[in-house]
Formats: sequence, C-alpha cells, structure tokens
Amino acid sequence: MTVEKPRPAGLMAIDREMARQHGDAIASFENNADIAGQVAASIRRNGRLVLLGMGASHAVARAVEPLYRAHGIDAVALPLSEQLGQPLPLAGKTVLVTSQSGESAEVVRWFSETGQRTDIFGLTLEAGSFLGRTVPCLVGAGGTELAFAATRSLTVTFALHLAILAALGDDPAPALAALQAQEAVEIDAALAALSEVATVVTSGRSLQGLAEALALGLTELSRLPCYSLEGGQLRHGPMEMLGPRIGVVLFRGNDPTADLVTAMAVSVVETGARLVIFDSSGKPPVAGAVTLVFRPASGLAAIFAMLPVAQHLMIAFADARVENAGTPVRTTKITRSE
Repeated sequence: MTVEKPRPAGLMAIDREMARQHGDAIASFENNADIAGQVAASIRRNGRLVLLGMGASHAVARAVEPLYRAHGIDAVALPLSEQLGQPLPLAGKTVLVTSQSGESAEVVRWFSETGQRTDIFGLTLEAGSFLGRTVPCLVGAGGTELAFAATRSLTVTFALHLAILAALGDDPAPALAALQAQEAVEIDAALAALSEVATVVTSGRSLQGLAEALALGLTELSRLPCYSLEGGQLRHGPMEMLGPRIGVVLFRGNDPTADLVTAMAVSVVETGARLVIFDSSGKPPVAGAVTLVFRPASGLAAIFAMLPVAQHLMIAFADARVENAGTPVRTTKITRSE
C-alpha cells in the first residue's frame, strides 16, 4: 500500500493564507483609494520615490520599481538595512516603508533614527503595528499573515501598490481581472524538471522582482541555497555554475525585455541546466524548457497571474525535500533582531 505523506502543519498554514489572498487583495485595492491618492500626490510633487523594506517586502518593491519608473518617477528600491548603514539622502523624496507586520527590527530602528516624517508613508497588514501608528499607511485586508513564507502578504502588498499606480493614472482593470479569474496552470512538469537539482536560480528582466520573491520563498521553505540574479547579471559570469544539477526559473512578460529572456533561455538549455519558464509573453516556447504558459500580460497583470502558480511550485518543491516544510528552524516570522 502507498502511504500518503501527511501535510506539514506549516504548509497547512500557508494553504489557509493562500485560500483568501485574492479576495484580500481585491479588498485592499478597494479600501485604500484615499491614502493611495495622498501617496500618488506626494510622488507627483517630488518626482522621486524610495521604496524601503526587508525580505519579501523588498522583493515586492523591486517588482514595482519599474512600474513607477514608467511614469517618469526616479524610483529606487533599497533594503531598509542598507538605508540604515549607507543612507541615501531622502530630502525631497517620497518614501514608502513596507513591513507586513509593521514590527521588524529595522523598521523600528530606522524611525527612531530619522527625524524626517514629511512624505513618508507605510504599507502594512496591521494598522495597529508600530509602522501603522507612526506614519500614514495603506493597510492590507485580512490582518497579519501567520504562515512563515510570504504568500498572501505578497499578493496583498502588490494590490496596495496597484492602488497607488491607479491613482497615478494606470488602468487597474487588467491586474484586477487577473486577481478575479486565476489562470489554471499545471506545475507537474516544472516540478519534475526540478526534482533532482541541488539549487535553483531565478531570473528575469522587467519581472526580476517576482523572480526574487520566488527565490526567497524557495530558500525559506526548502532550506536549499536558491537565489536570484537579474538577467544581465546572470549573463556576466555566473553562468559558469550552470549544468544538470542546477535549476533555472525564468520569468518572461509581454514587454520589450522578452527577447532578452528568450536569449537567456536558449543559453541555459545549452548548458544542460533544468529550465522552467513562467511565460506571459505570447511568444513561442523555447525548445528544451518546461514552459508554464499564461495569457499575454505585463506588469502587475502578469505578476498576479504568475504569482499563485509560483507559490504552488515553491511549496511542492519544498514538500518533496524536507519533512516539515513551512516550519522555520532558524528564523521567525517577524524578525525582531538585526
């Protein structure tokens, strides 16, 4: 008889978060129009934006960085720890500090050390948190995420940025449509392609922030050294590592960077590395790659379509590698020490 492996408690907690992430994301977009308008007005007035956060919050900032730049905004995403140690001057800039808990150590210390409050806003899931009490915040629906790896918090935070970008003039309809009608994309072939690899490298161009979010989740859940390199950075030397024991996950959107991702995919296949492509480009698949095909999309519409599938892949990958995936052994959900 085949004995089915029990679902680890940590993964069941993630399942519960993911089950409501799209509803919470839509509510988050709808409930934050007023504060999103205030943030957008500040961004328009200053023309410069700094996005500060740690972990998954920084990955979200990296993903939306190019979307703000498309409005002519001088947008830069930095880890909050870097801003503490090597601060970028913030005078005359709008600052968005993101922390799903609103309680991380870097957030608390940064506000204790900076005297600036003008044009500083927060994004959080907890209105009563330190961050929520300190500056005006966009607050995600559903409260603090309880499971270890970021899933719902990512989707909800992206929706908060969608509210700001809509206030800046973006049409939110394609992104909202992706939230309201999830695409059913099977991950079995992708999971099989990565079944024997020792590590996974994720990469993209305009969707690099999404690649970074997946790499973080893969590492947290599988406890393997999975990491992310922007497409050009992967090309400049690190391809020496590629071979049959390395998995590569690429993200290709329907945007001007798609051909660069395609060229990288061809090069990866030539090395014998196991390749998975999350593809919303509308372009033909690359021979030798496992391609997860989505409707043509870019920006947040592509992110909202791809993200839940990427989450399912990282969970299944980890569940196949460790007994108690989803239960941290060296870290905590809220990082209260530096």
